[in-house]
Amino acid sequence: MKDDIRKRKEDHIKIVLTRDVVGKHVTTGLERYRFLHNALPEISFDDVSLAWRFGPTGQPLKAPFLISSMTGGSTGGERVNRNLAMAAQERGWAMGLGSLRVALERPESRESFRVRKWAPKIPLLANLGLVQLNSGFGVEDCRRAVEMVEADALVFHLNSLQEVFQPGGDTDFRGLLKKLEAVCRAMTVPVGVKEVGMGIDGRLARKLVDAGVSFIDVAGAGGTSWIRVEKYRQGDSLLSAAADAFDGWGIPTAESVKSVRRQAPGTFLIASGGLGTGVDAAKTLALGADLAGFARTLLGPARSGGPEAVMNRMKQIELECRIAMFGIGVKTVEQLKNSDRLVNVDESGSQPPF
Repeated sequence: MKDDIRKRKEDHIKIVLTRDVVGKHVTTGLERYRFLHNALPEISFDDVSLAWRFGPTGQPLKAPFLISSMTGGSTGGERVNRNLAMAAQERGWAMGLGSLRVALERPESRESFRVRKWAPKIPLLANLGLVQLNSGFGVEDCRRAVEMVEADALVFHLNSLQEVFQPGGDTDFRGLLKKLEAVCRAMTVPVGVKEVGMGIDGRLARKLVDAGVSFIDVAGAGGTSWIRVEKYRQGDSLLSAAADAFDGWGIPTAESVKSVRRQAPGTFLIASGGLGTGVDAAKTLALGADLAGFARTLLGPARSGGPEAVMNRMKQIELECRIAMFGIGVKTVEQLKNSDRLVNVDESGSQPPF
């Protein structure tokens, strides 16, 4: 039996902010990497710049960061999205919206997604579940979603295991690659694919790119586990108990970034999943990502405060990233991405890697 979409979205926000939703036996993998400090950087800290671009559209960004898709479609979601959009516009970050399925099915929920008036110039990503293409959604629905929110791109999310544990979830993922290819051919905006916290591997990334996908967000393991989120909502005692067996499931964010970059080298790559600091972001960029995405760390300020509270957190992330760049002696995001000063401490052993 399907649960009420709007109530589900409100439940998700409350659970993510108040319950223990981080996977217990998996990490992002970023803790295994360290920057090799440069004691004489030969640059001025004032010259360190985060200026970047959203590759699929070429739009400029003030920082190589994305507010990852989170919510919309409920009363609480409207406030969250407004605060996030205003902050993203001010700080020059890209922004993803929560799944627009509810907006397509229930017109009364659409206003919570219409944030373009608050964020007129930043890259804005519309979002739908890829599995919905097996539930009657087609190209026209995708176009409507993009037009409804005046988005610059469309991203499909993959959430197969979440759907298994979600009450009334959609679990028929057959034939979706061909349907994705058809949508990519028909859309006039770039189309991307993201996970929701379990990661994407390089082999799948190659298939997605061959299908016409313009960008990939790995959304790796090590942050919010949507299996744990749905466990708190699950009334089926058998499924609820089974969720514990998957506390360590997923591809760590760091390994997912490396795998995708290796097998889909020219694809615009977003790293999200458990990122909490600007140093985390800098590590993902040095590993091969083009953009770093943040979600839960911004949700609290957006829910309980206003755009200023969100911006304060964003400013801290930006500062941490700039300090990390200064600490290894690079002035630009391009130089950070091409740096050889990120080392795997598990592999380097006792000998310094220089």
